[in-house]
Amino acid sequence: MLDKILLFPYYLALKTRHALYNKGLKKVHRSEVPTVCVGNITVGGTGKTPHTEMILRLLLRSNEWGMKDIAVLSRGYKRSSKHFQQVTPESGAGFAGDEPAQIKKKFPGITVAVDADRIEGCRFLAHPEELATDKNGQFCVDKHFRAADLIVLDDAFQYRALKADFNVVLIDYNRPLHIDSLLPLGSLRDLPERLKEADAIIVTKCPAAMESWERVSFLEPLGIDFEPSTCFGRLKNGKEMPILFSVINYCPLEPVFPEHADNRYSYSPRAILITGIAKAAPLARYLSDRFKILRHFDFADHHSFSRADIHSIEAAIADNPTATVITTEKDAQRIIDCKYISDSLKERLFSIPVEASFLSQKEEVVFTEVMLEKLSRS
Repeated sequence: MLDKILLFPYYLALKTRHALYNKGLKKVHRSEVPTVCVGNITVGGTGKTPHTEMILRLLLRSNEWGMKDIAVLSRGYKRSSKHFQQVTPESGAGFAGDEPAQIKKKFPGITVAVDADRIEGCRFLAHPEELATDKNGQFCVDKHFRAADLIVLDDAFQYRALKADFNVVLIDYNRPLHIDSLLPLGSLRDLPERLKEADAIIVTKCPAAMESWERVSFLEPLGIDFEPSTCFGRLKNGKEMPILFSVINYCPLEPVFPEHADNRYSYSPRAILITGIAKAAPLARYLSDRFKILRHFDFADHHSFSRADIHSIEAAIADNPTATVITTEKDAQRIIDCKYISDSLKERLFSIPVEASFLSQKEEVVFTEVMLEKLSRS
């Protein structure tokens, strides 16, 4: 009861804000081109970036969008640049944010941009010619890209001023919404009731082998009547939507500095782990099956690495000269920005890519068909 009293001001603020948009008292905009939004209800840790990348792969494989110009628009959390910016393969995490920089490196043929104003960002992506006359910010030099035919919005479910055509909401299997609380006592940044505004729900970070009854049991406390044979669920308000379950797959190590890397270190049975993500425990558990983790430098999410941080890591290397150093893809983008990394660290620093995938081929087919149908009506 005490937690409900303490959280009531935040709850009331969220209810009021959503009511203003739902009743039309605050204006809602739509992009000129179709949009897919990948978002969540909680703060961090649901796997938005891997799922954004998964959706990009599905779109690129489709006949409808494979040959068209797809763009990704992100806020660019903790970036130093202002206003709208195009992200290039050379853009660092400091300029663009770690996640946009990562996506651009993995999908060089896709336009990636950052803008805290998602309405403005969508307008520029649809009409890049307007960048030549805009005087508000210092735009990236390479701004002559093709107009987007479709925009994937990274983490824009709470951006109520922009209505996406297809809203994908992620729920972490390990953090069920019904046992969580609003910030600051819990990790909910929005009301669980907003699930009804999704067009598809993906339960992320699931066990690789998940029985049908386990899926039904997971969704039941949320008031969702789920039918595993169809991959569709019915919410309390009667709305039906696809509900899918996904897993995070760890990929082979990749050198962070390919021109300096000594691949022999990747075969070392001893490792030093560096993480600056919301939840590092699953990665540490996975790596511990292959490596003896000598040190784990566990920083806060989106941590900016200081000279002292790098010196501490290099001191650990000096104490363990045969160990490899492993970090995440996201952290690698921020480490690359550091100007004071020794060759000793560069030659043994590897990142471990992750990919999200559905637990079954049927779920991938259902999700893709519903997404493409929704976009075709936009």
